[in-house]
Amino acid sequence: MNTVADLRNASAVLQWDQETYLPPKGAHFRGSQLATLSELAHEFFTGDAFYELVKELSQREELQENQRKNIELTLYDIEKQRKLSSAFVRKMTEAVNTAWHQWINARKENSFRVFEPSLDHLVQLKLDEADMLGYEHHPYNALLNDYDKGSTVEELDGIFAGIIPFLRDIIFKIGEKPAADDSCLKRHYPRNIQWDLGMRILKEMGFDFEAGRQDISEHPFTTSFNPRDVRLTTRIDEYDFGNMLWSCIHELGHGLYEQGLPEDQYGLPLGEAASLSIHESQSRLWENQIGRSEAFIRHYFPVIREYFPETLSDVSEEQFYKAINKVYPSLIRTEADELTYHMHIFIRYELEKKLLSKKLKTSEIPEYWNKLYKELLNVIVPDDKSGCLQDVHWSHGSFGYFPTYSTGSFYAAQFFYFLGQSLPGMNEDISNGHFNRILSWLRDNIHSKGRKYESGELCRLVTGENLNPRYFKNYVLNKFGSLYSLER
Repeated sequence: MNTVADLRNASAVLQWDQETYLPPKGAHFRGSQLATLSELAHEFFTGDAFYELVKELSQREELQENQRKNIELTLYDIEKQRKLSSAFVRKMTEAVNTAWHQWINARKENSFRVFEPSLDHLVQLKLDEADMLGYEHHPYNALLNDYDKGSTVEELDGIFAGIIPFLRDIIFKIGEKPAADDSCLKRHYPRNIQWDLGMRILKEMGFDFEAGRQDISEHPFTTSFNPRDVRLTTRIDEYDFGNMLWSCIHELGHGLYEQGLPEDQYGLPLGEAASLSIHESQSRLWENQIGRSEAFIRHYFPVIREYFPETLSDVSEEQFYKAINKVYPSLIRTEADELTYHMHIFIRYELEKKLLSKKLKTSEIPEYWNKLYKELLNVIVPDDKSGCLQDVHWSHGSFGYFPTYSTGSFYAAQFFYFLGQSLPGMNEDISNGHFNRILSWLRDNIHSKGRKYESGELCRLVTGENLNPRYFKNYVLNKFGSLYSLER
C-alpha cells in the first residue's frame, strides 16, 4: 500500500507544482509525467497479485477492528478501480492536464470557447467512466460516489428542495433591509501586508508550518502528501480584502483536517479523510461559523487594524463585522456570502446533472449558466471569466465535487452546534484568540477517525443523528436574523 500511496503523493506534488510554480512551457512534459505516475499507481493497486492478497486477508478471523476496516475499504477500492483500465486512467490524466492549461488560457483570454473542446472531451470521458463503474438511475450518481460514498441525485434533490426556497425567502427579506456597507473591504490593501496578516492568522489558528506551507495560486486549494506535508494556497486582490483572508481560513480548515489524520495509517484508508463532504464541513466551519463570527472579529479586528491602520482608521468593529457578513447576490462563488453561496452551488449541481444526462451540450454552458444566474440570483453575467470559467473543478475532471460544499456547510452547522454544547465558554475562547480546545475536539471526534466511517455514520457518531439541515437553518436565522433585524 505504501508503494501506491508514494506514487499517488508524488503525482500530487507535481500537480501542486503545476498550479503554483510550473513554467508555462513545461505543461506538455508535466502531463506525461502525471499520466505515467497515475498509470503505475493504478497498475500496482489493481494488479492480480495484490487483489488476491487483499481478498485472502479479508477472510482472516484474527484481524483487529482497524485492520479489518482497512482491508474492507481497500478491497472496495480495488474492485472499483479494476473496472477502469490503466490505459483509461492514463487517458483521463492526460485529458485533465490539457484541460487545466486550456482553462488557464481561457481565463486569460476571457473566452469559454478556448476551454470548451478540452472540457467536452473530459465530459465524454466522465460518461465513459460512469458506465464502467456502473450506477443506478443517473450517471451522475457514479461520480458523486467518488466524493461522498452513497451520495445520490435523489438524496441531493431532496436536500436542495428543502434549502433553496428557505434561502430565497431569507435573501428576499434581507434585500428589503438597508444594505450593509462593505466599501471598507474594497479599499487598497497592499499585497505583501495581506500575505503577512494571513500567515499570522493561520499560525495562530493552529496550522503547523513545520508540517505545511502556503503559496499563491489561480484558485485557492489544499493538497496533502502526508500529515507532515500539507500545502495551502490562496489568492490576493489588493482591492478586495475578503478575497484573501477568508480563502486562507477556508483552506486552513482543510489543512487542519489533513494534519490531524493518523500518521500510523499512512497509505491506508484509515489515513484518509472520511469524504469530501466532511472535508468541506471542516473548511466551512472554520471559515464561517468561526471566521465570520462576532467573537472572531472581536479578537482579530484590532489585529487587522494594526496591519492597515490608515485604511481602517474610520471603521468600527461593528461596521467591519457587518461588512464581512453582507448578504447580496454576486457573480463569484468563492466570494459569496454564506446564504447566496448555496445558489452558486445549486446552479453548478443542476448544470452538471444536465451535462451528464446529455440534456446539455458543453457549448451551451455559458448560455445556461447565465440564465440560471439571472433566475436565481438576479445577476447579469458580463463575461466568461466571471461566469462559467471561474472555477477550476471541471478542468480537474471533478464532476460531482460541487454538492459537497453545500452538504459540507450543513454538516458544519450541525457539528458546530454540538461542539458548542461540548465546550462551555467556546465563544469566549474565540474572542480571546484561543482555538486549542476547538481543534482538539475536532481532532478527537472527526480528524482522527480517518475514513473509518462514511459521512452519515460519522455524523451519527458525533451528533447522534443523520445530517439534519435544521441546524443550518437555525444558525442562519439566529445569525442573520440578528444582523438584519428579521422577524422570526
